Amino acid sequence: MKRHLVKTYPSKKLLKKEDQLAYKLAQLAVNNVEIDGAAAEMVGNRIIDNASVAIAAINRRPVQVARQQALAHPKSYGATVFGLPSKQRFDCHWAAWANNVAVRELDMHDTFLAADYSHPGDNIPAILAVAQQKGISGLDLVKGILTAYEVQIDLVKGICLHEHKKDHIAHLAPAVAAGIGTMLKLDTETIFHAINQSVHLAFSTRQSRKGEISSWKAYAPAHAGKLAIEAVDRAMRGEKAPTPIYEGEDSVIAWMLGGNNKEYEIQLPEKGMPCLGILDSYTKEHSAEYQAQALIDIGISLNKKNIDLSKVKEVIIHTSHHTHYVIGTGSNDPQKFDPNATRETLDHSVMYILATSWEDGCWHHERSYTKERTNRPSTIELWNKIKTVEAKEWTDAYHSTDPAKKKFGAEVEVKMEDGTTICERLDNANAHANGAAPFGRSGYINKFQVLSEGLVESSEVELFLELVGSLPKLDHKQLLALNVVIKNGLLEGAVKNNEGIF
Repeated sequence: MKRHLVKTYPSKKLLKKEDQLAYKLAQLAVNNVEIDGAAAEMVGNRIIDNASVAIAAINRRPVQVARQQALAHPKSYGATVFGLPSKQRFDCHWAAWANNVAVRELDMHDTFLAADYSHPGDNIPAILAVAQQKGISGLDLVKGILTAYEVQIDLVKGICLHEHKKDHIAHLAPAVAAGIGTMLKLDTETIFHAINQSVHLAFSTRQSRKGEISSWKAYAPAHAGKLAIEAVDRAMRGEKAPTPIYEGEDSVIAWMLGGNNKEYEIQLPEKGMPCLGILDSYTKEHSAEYQAQALIDIGISLNKKNIDLSKVKEVIIHTSHHTHYVIGTGSNDPQKFDPNATRETLDHSVMYILATSWEDGCWHHERSYTKERTNRPSTIELWNKIKTVEAKEWTDAYHSTDPAKKKFGAEVEVKMEDGTTICERLDNANAHANGAAPFGRSGYINKFQVLSEGLVESSEVELFLELVGSLPKLDHKQLLALNVVIKNGLLEGAVKNNEGIF
């Protein structure tokens, strides 16, 4: 990997485009020609993962709304939409919109955490939709997805958005643009301008994941993918972009990130090196914020100890800075203790998540969030006894640059009324690469089968998995079949209506 130092420059010092971060990302996209076998295999895993969670969410209201918007934009040579027959095709940026909302709705697909947060699987719906519309092969699709993962993960490693209260889609949009650039074999200049436009438009605040969280949390990444597709289209037609987008005196580092005195280090693959960033990411076994994954596993383990919950005095979760301040009591969000809060808020409340998984001895993507479940008096009582504290050990491990030493878990200290203390610790969630039961292809397949049960015909499941198994060898016609169709009569919101503008 090659180190690139990024900072602001005054306008009077003309920074050559070759020295700008966006141009270096564009060069990465052009140079991505070598595919690593393990990375390609992981692309297939993540396509399965995305389909799993999208199908499980297929009839939730936000997904129906996004699908309705796509239905208003049919296109004879467009892309497919999850749930609908593959013969129905739609303008690719609306298909990407609908599919990405479906993927994000349950907050149950892949994650990468470093200086900032990300769900790099959010890249896939946009890139796949463009591939289907533009007649791309499976091999070029894989290359595009690998570029997108690499760009987003390398940015997440080097630039923290959260400390400046900016949403993580700011790293997603340029990744999608770069990935599409690789897949379409665009030149460096075109990709450069598409990335610049995407970065400029993608910066927004983190309020979408703070306080009372709404379904916009699922829409925001879809919006980033949609605007990146449009940016690439404009750049392909010759439209330029504001530069330098990262380093300019009135650009994002100067006014949205660390300011004129801040220097960021971004490490990117050398020319000729394969893009391996996807191998650093990890998926979720449970439908909740990633930093709660290990806490769910801990809750299930505590359940087996048969602790008298009525005798619990206090529960302290010792964990990282990010867990404490984002989904813990350090957030100072009263909504995280509200039994009537939105699902999106509760999946960002580690206090609720621990209490519920502890009581139930399991976690379910629907049952664990019902109003009946969240209002159970015993849960509310336990929930309000739980607090989080930051521990340097966990924060340091969270930020470790050595994947083998990274930890996203916690130590739970249960103080009983009789003065005894019970401790349960887990460094990483069981499904993590360093966990007790890391996911391989069989784990992804099982997740897909469980989440699609009753919604998808077994023949449809088999066809989808067969296509994914041959992904780099697929031709364009086969790529159009890389869709999951819901059983007849089970898909809600499958017909265009006139409730909106479109």
